[in-house]
This record gives sequence, structure tokens and C-alpha cells, in this order.
Amino acid sequence: MKANLPVRRARGRLAARTLAPLAAAALLFAGATACDSDTSSEGTDRGVHTLTPEPEESPSESPSPRTQLSFAASVSAESERVRQEAAKRLDEVEGRGNAVGDVSVNGLPVSASEGVRSVLVRVTNPTDKAAFYAVKVEFVDAEDKVLDTVVVGVEDAPPDRTVNVQANSRKAAGVKTFPRVAQAERG
Repeated sequence: MKANLPVRRARGRLAARTLAPLAAAALLFAGATACDSDTSSEGTDRGVHTLTPEPEESPSESPSPRTQLSFAASVSAESERVRQEAAKRLDEVEGRGNAVGDVSVNGLPVSASEGVRSVLVRVTNPTDKAAFYAVKVEFVDAEDKVLDTVVVGVEDAPPDRTVNVQANSRKAAGVKTFPRVAQAERG
């Protein structure tokens, strides 16, 4: 009987090596089945609710009264209104204005498809009240010739904060230009 002992041990090891992966697979399958997310099973927590209520009615098929085009038109009209107000205020200013120190400009990269030269205008309001800023930006070439002048306005620039607005020129497109603040008025 002692002669068969090594054979039995070898068979036991072989059986253990063969059955171990099968036992592990069975445990994984049983665990996955127990964790199945089927919401109709008995063990599901029915206390979980969605955070957003379901709409009572389906949305109407009629178009929204405010389409993208009308929104863009209203934004454009508002920008034009602010620009005109800024131009009006700058017409009354003698010299460079009272806020040239509050404004800086920085040229933005040119994209060939855009056809515009853009400048980021930074307005920092050092006062303790919100203020309207009118800024005139000049686009000049290497010989200091003014190619275009653009006026932008910033309504209600908050105190002790910096506000950015973009000034765009189609006339200066395609030419290496340098932006500069010609006038700036806080009012």
C-alpha cells in the first residue's frame, strides 16, 4: 500500500490543479449572478429614485420662440448698442481719457479662415464701484500707420476685477499689425 502512496499524491495534485480553475470560475459566475443589476429581482432597493422628475407632458413639436438665430441677433444687437454708447462717450473725451492705465491689449493668433485680426482687451476696474468703460483700439502696422480703429465697451465692469472683451478688425486682416490703446474712458 505504501508503494501506491506517491501515485495517489500525484493524482491528488493533478486533480487539484484541474479543479482549482473550475472552482474559481464557478465562484466568479455565482458572484456575477448575485450582483446582476436586474431591477425586477426581489433584492433590489426600491428606495432609489431619480433626481430629476419626469416631465408631465412631452415637449411640444412647435419650434421654440427663441431660436439660435434670434438669440445671436439679440446678442449682436446688444453688442452694437454697447459699442455705440462707447463711441458716443469717447467723442466727448479730450486726449487719451481717464482710464488708459486700466486697459491693456494683447493680439490673438490669426486664423487664415477667419479673415479678421483680433485683440483681447483687458479692463481692470480699480475703483470700488462698477463702471462703464469705453476703449478705442488702434491696429497699426510696422511703420506706425493706423490701419483700423475699433471701439469696444464694457458695461458694469466689477470693482477690483478684470474683464476681457475682444476687438476685431477686418481691415487689418492679412497684415502684421500691432494693437494699442488709443483712448480709454471710465464713466
